[in-house]
Amino acid sequence: MSTKSRFTRTLAVLAGASLALTACGGGTDGPQAAEKQESSTLTYWSMWKEGEPQQKVIAGAIADFEKETGATVKVQWQGRSNVQKLVPALNTNNVPDIVDGPYAKLAPVLGDTGQALPLTDAYAAEIDGKKVSELIPAKYVKVSNIKDKDGQPWMLPYSLSSDGIWYDAAKHPELESAPPASWNDFIKVLDTYKAEGKVPLSADGDIAGYNSMWFTTALIRSSGTGAFAKVAADKTGAAWDAPAVLDAAKNVEQIAKGDYLVKGYNASKWPAQQQVWANGGAELLLNGSWIPTETSTYASEGFKFSSFPFPPVAGQPKSVRADFVGWAIPKKAENPKLALKLATFMLGKKYQDAYGTDAKVLPIRQDAATSPEIASVKKALDSAEEVYLQNDGVTAPGYVEKILWPINDELFLGKINASEFVAKMKAAQIGYWKDNS
Repeated sequence: MSTKSRFTRTLAVLAGASLALTACGGGTDGPQAAEKQESSTLTYWSMWKEGEPQQKVIAGAIADFEKETGATVKVQWQGRSNVQKLVPALNTNNVPDIVDGPYAKLAPVLGDTGQALPLTDAYAAEIDGKKVSELIPAKYVKVSNIKDKDGQPWMLPYSLSSDGIWYDAAKHPELESAPPASWNDFIKVLDTYKAEGKVPLSADGDIAGYNSMWFTTALIRSSGTGAFAKVAADKTGAAWDAPAVLDAAKNVEQIAKGDYLVKGYNASKWPAQQQVWANGGAELLLNGSWIPTETSTYASEGFKFSSFPFPPVAGQPKSVRADFVGWAIPKKAENPKLALKLATFMLGKKYQDAYGTDAKVLPIRQDAATSPEIASVKKALDSAEEVYLQNDGVTAPGYVEKILWPINDELFLGKINASEFVAKMKAAQIGYWKDNS
């Protein structure tokens, strides 16, 4: 699978959609769905496990849906392996009516393979007096790549995650009022902490996905949304020769070799170093919007969670990462209409508010409530001019896991310099596309 092009036509599709849930056309009521004799029972494979905050929200929504419609939802709380289990199931008749998961997992299995039903009808449906397409910020829809070959969306997101540079606002109120406005400003902050005898940064060096955020974000900041995706898609490898690519790698080298990180980060085991940070052993932590939930139980007394976006670059749009979790309906689903009705029902504000306040994650609806711990991330997303996906939307099979992460780890852990990183990535990428074309 190659890297997907940006979702440029989706808004036009959604803006022109006037279909109701029972209309014919590009949704679940198309010719395929018309052949199915649906029942009042549907199956749902979820990525959440029983007892997780998100699972409790969804379970509550399902209970309300059953009560309101008389339908029965047979949900399996399968955990993070639910999409992996879906792969072999797609070749059988044991396919769920609806499945949820992050975009990065659903895209290679359902979206990019043409095995998901189009959900245009879901975006045209009304919830709380508004169309779903009006409840999801347009900038999210533009970037999400959730379209099929006909330009129709195959995924309906319900929550998202983002990232930022986290700190204790009770300890550093100055960062709330004046966060670093450039990379040089950021380095000055780190140098100030170091001069004061503090540890500027914490990082769990054994988590490759966290480590790679430094490089990909630095490149996106300097060259715009889609910059890394374009580099990764170049089968000749020549894109790695661009000066901006080397500059981004030099930023990472500066962090790795500048004596800014907690001692032993390169041999740590997650979550040791984020615990160190939450206990006041380091000042800053680049990580995801889930950090308050993961670290709140061992944060130091009076800790006030806040974050600021990765430093911007002058002349580039203000951008923030946004990764989606949402629903998809397999083409083999026995009850696609009922599945679509459930998905749109669960976008009701009651449940979206619960994601924000109870589960403490970011709801997809801009009008939904959020907890104070993630208010800074919500503010950054709301003010962003552009958003981009994890790894800039690169989902080519094995590229991130086998090419980017291992070589980037060498850079972030201080084993190679920026020039060596670029050369190794170029060579590995040429080989990757030779084997996967």
